[in-house]
Amino acid sequence: MNRYPLWKYITIAVVVLLGALYSVPNLFGEQPAVQISSGKSTLKIEASLLGRVQEIVKAANDTAKEGGKIGDYQAEFEANAQGGTIKVRVKDKDAQTHVKNAINTALNPDKTNESYIVALNMLPDTPKWLQALGAKPMYLGLDLRGGVHFLMQVDMKGAVDKRMKALTGDIRATLRKENLRHGGVNLSGNTLEIKVRSDIKDKVANVLKDNISEVAFTEIVDGDSIKLTGTLTEQSVKEIQDNAVKQNISTLNKRVNELGVSEPIIQQQGADRIVVQLPGVQDVAKAKDIIGRTATLEVRMVDESVIRGTETSSSVPLGSELFLSGKSAPVVLYKDVVVSGESIVGASASFDQNQQPAVSLDLTSTGGNIMSQTTRDKVGKSMAVVLFEKNKGEVLTVATIQSELSSKFQITGMGTPAAANDLALLMRAGSLAAPMDIIEERTIGPSLGADNIKKGYSSMLYGFAAIAVFMVAYYLLFGVFSVIALAINVVLLFAILSILQATLTLPGMAAIALALGMAIDANVLINERVREELRRGAKPQDAINAGFERAWATILDSNVTTLIAGLALLAFGSGPIRGFAVVHCLGILTSMFSAVVVARGLVNLWYGNKKKLEGVSIGQVWKGGSLDAAVALPEVATPDGITAPEQKA
Repeated sequence: MNRYPLWKYITIAVVVLLGALYSVPNLFGEQPAVQISSGKSTLKIEASLLGRVQEIVKAANDTAKEGGKIGDYQAEFEANAQGGTIKVRVKDKDAQTHVKNAINTALNPDKTNESYIVALNMLPDTPKWLQALGAKPMYLGLDLRGGVHFLMQVDMKGAVDKRMKALTGDIRATLRKENLRHGGVNLSGNTLEIKVRSDIKDKVANVLKDNISEVAFTEIVDGDSIKLTGTLTEQSVKEIQDNAVKQNISTLNKRVNELGVSEPIIQQQGADRIVVQLPGVQDVAKAKDIIGRTATLEVRMVDESVIRGTETSSSVPLGSELFLSGKSAPVVLYKDVVVSGESIVGASASFDQNQQPAVSLDLTSTGGNIMSQTTRDKVGKSMAVVLFEKNKGEVLTVATIQSELSSKFQITGMGTPAAANDLALLMRAGSLAAPMDIIEERTIGPSLGADNIKKGYSSMLYGFAAIAVFMVAYYLLFGVFSVIALAINVVLLFAILSILQATLTLPGMAAIALALGMAIDANVLINERVREELRRGAKPQDAINAGFERAWATILDSNVTTLIAGLALLAFGSGPIRGFAVVHCLGILTSMFSAVVVARGLVNLWYGNKKKLEGVSIGQVWKGGSLDAAVALPEVATPDGITAPEQKA
């Protein structure tokens, strides 16, 4: 009755062992480090750079004065989607600054055009053997780890203006395609103006209505002609603004990956603001530089009036521009842009008809029309794709036009599949949909984060100690079982948070403290139920079994109702509230397991094999107005008809 089969004990032991294993990494803390990542979209960090970085650090250590020695360090390469990052672990903050300066000076001799991002960081100090098992510490939020907080304002007017300029080109291309003459398409503020003859105004209006549905047009008589004025509809303006915020969030997510931030928080706040929190980032200036970086893609025609090979020595014709950086550079390109990155819908690595690596491009209908008109008479000419970052252009590729291009075409001659993948990735990467300004900036130092951790840890430790003292004093051995189950509950909760790589914040630590109280509540229900069965005269083994069985329904009801509240916070909350809800819900699940399964396993292990059990150590029991030990004895009838254990002499 009060015996677990062997497989249950083994299951509990395995769960507890795994919980301890995956929660242990949280005890090792963090180690100062310097991280090297790419400062350009066209530059990938390869493992071959690791040796050079090690030589730089070794040379800096050899030439440093005794007080500025770096000491032991560890450099490692970590691959990712952008190529990879190199991280150099050092012993302390002084060595961290020294290493950063040395690497930055060596890798970025040109201060105006940094190829590599060298930033300060903090990395988990988890032993390699634990990392090999996939055991990692949970992420710490901004309030615990320190870092930077930005509140950014999206320029909604800029997003609308940008769309209006694009629509101006779309309207010109649409009317040209339909062979409809007009007196010009002009943009005045947020109003489009098109002058047309009165005899074709209806046809022009119908074409615009079918193709430019975002704009509502009205007619104004202007002498012998008609002026069509158009403004964006309210629904279109809202969609443009919503899409601008979403695209900016997506772009920011890609950019902060370069900083190696663990669990960055990038989310919308209100209609036109974005919150960016970067835990662990110490270099605020570098973070601002990455977040505010602009990147645009342009397709231009090559100016073939300049003989190839003489670009640097020849004079650049008016209306053209010399590019010195990138593939096939130097090259002279026309300043006129054929299509920009906004017209590119998709880009993927593929193979041409000869099974050679290529990049397949998919343009918008408007971009396809422009590309078709531009390349129709330029077969055999060269066309280049240029990426602009920090106001500097880099040629990604120069290709020869083999035939008239449309909205779908290929760029061949990539050489290798890896080169095709890289170019496709760059052409898919968009710039910010709308400009942003940082309206609030807040830095939380590592020392403040460490102080918050210390206070949160102390509150949990003292709370646990107070609960343990009370339970042991009030329930004796059953209290010891409850405290052990509570400790296992905390271990399992930390293990699950670490496995999920959840972000722990101050509200999350509050949820852990709350989970302690809720977990012990289940043990109190069980212990009191066992006492009640003993008061009724049940035998100790029967009282233990009935106590656990009959308390289960109450425990389940109370925890399910609390879980529903936690799920509501998770579904409708945001930011710190969601962090609290995650830990709260997980704490409920682990507490039910520890209070019911683990606690009963301990009780069964201690009392289950005793056939003639005369009593259990569960404190004192109120009975008939007096206190008696909770020991099962033969039942006798009392004068008031209540059955109670017989008293020993």
